[in-house]
Amino acid sequence: MMAVALAKSKLLQMTKPIPKPIEPSQVRQFALEVITADRFPHLATIDGDQPRLRPVSPVKTDGFTVYVANLWMYHKTVEIAANPNVELCYLDEGHNQVRLTGVAEIVTERPVLEQIWEENPLMRQFLGSLENPQLIVYRIRPTHVRYMQEWALEYYEVPVTA
Repeated sequence: MMAVALAKSKLLQMTKPIPKPIEPSQVRQFALEVITADRFPHLATIDGDQPRLRPVSPVKTDGFTVYVANLWMYHKTVEIAANPNVELCYLDEGHNQVRLTGVAEIVTERPVLEQIWEENPLMRQFLGSLENPQLIVYRIRPTHVRYMQEWALEYYEVPVTA
């Protein structure tokens, strides 16, 4: 009981971080920098009524549109088919955060798939061929993007388009 009281006392003594002021015109660039810095964002999906979260390694990023490779046998394929609404969470070394809410769709355009294939040697080594029937690539189209500086506990709305 004494340990709990001591922990609460120390928590109350902590000061809230004071973030540096951000110009609204800088928010988009800061958010893109966080996305570039985090090679393994976390992807959230829904499995029935249970949220699921896992790290992913995007194979392409174009602004706030993110491409994620997957295998048909993975369970997130079923989850996304049932509910394509997903969220990616990016975090950089300075604890700046980007929350990218979007809709996942299967990429079918051959030129896009070929570009992703050519730019990802690990995919080529692991899958052997772009024709591998297990390969699926999702395009996550952003619907809402938010940026938070360090642990400021305040999100900035990020314009999705430039």
